[in-house]
Amino acid sequence: MSQPTGGYIGRFAPSPTGPLHAGSLVAALASWLDARAHQGQWLVRIEDIDPPRCSPGADQVLLQQLAACGLHPDQPPVWQSRRHSLYERALHALIQAGLVYGCACTRKEIEAALLAQGVNRARHQQAVYPGTCRLGTHGRAVRAWRFEVARIPGANDLHWHDRRLGPQVQDVVTEVGDFVLQRADGLWAYQLAVVVDDADQGVTDIVRGADLCDNTARQILLQQALKVPTPRYLHTPLVLDARGEKLSKQHGAPAIDTSSAAACLAALREAAQALGLVDEADMSGNISDHLNRWIGMWRARQP
Repeated sequence: MSQPTGGYIGRFAPSPTGPLHAGSLVAALASWLDARAHQGQWLVRIEDIDPPRCSPGADQVLLQQLAACGLHPDQPPVWQSRRHSLYERALHALIQAGLVYGCACTRKEIEAALLAQGVNRARHQQAVYPGTCRLGTHGRAVRAWRFEVARIPGANDLHWHDRRLGPQVQDVVTEVGDFVLQRADGLWAYQLAVVVDDADQGVTDIVRGADLCDNTARQILLQQALKVPTPRYLHTPLVLDARGEKLSKQHGAPAIDTSSAAACLAALREAAQALGLVDEADMSGNISDHLNRWIGMWRARQP
């Protein structure tokens, strides 16, 4: 896979489904620190590609929270909802290359096909598409567009390196299958949008939560198919709730308190502690002092 060239460009790409919580602040701080430690640029991209999941005004709240915590992007933020032409162009290129096919299946039909094959999956396990429409829809209307994974060499044994987790491998053919790039409702799938956006913005390094690690192999395959560089990846530790589950807006994670500088610093210290950057002596100074101290600690610890 080709590696990015030129200076460091990192990004934080939140979905505006609600305000920042403790878990998302960890990812924001880690990505900001990594960019600063490498004398690079830090971008913010609002991933509002799925309007039904987005909360009105949440994008502005996110930006205000970041600013209150001293995390300022080096370029104006961009919104995925304003970038549909880029995704359309990428999908067309993949169709022309014979790497994408139309799918007429409903979710119910996919489940029935899997059951007919004797496939029983756990409740939260992702369904691997059985390939029903791979050779055509037989006159049925196309509902979605799928990426044909097996057409990319090495898809059944894809290796990549995570800067924190080390060597990774996934058989995308059997573990994921042909995944959707444009949904039946016309909305763009996350996998395509994020790859197109990262390439368009020249992102060289992706620092994000470990819950997104499983997406990486799919995104690398799309990068190869679109002939764009593959960024370096670092997946940060997850913040867990009292039940041991990932802290998330979906499960009612409270917003971080940014009502005062003291509250922002407390939230930042908690995030830095999750990243292993705070010790007992690390108490004095304002937000800027702490951020500068953590940049040095991050630089000393990261390749």
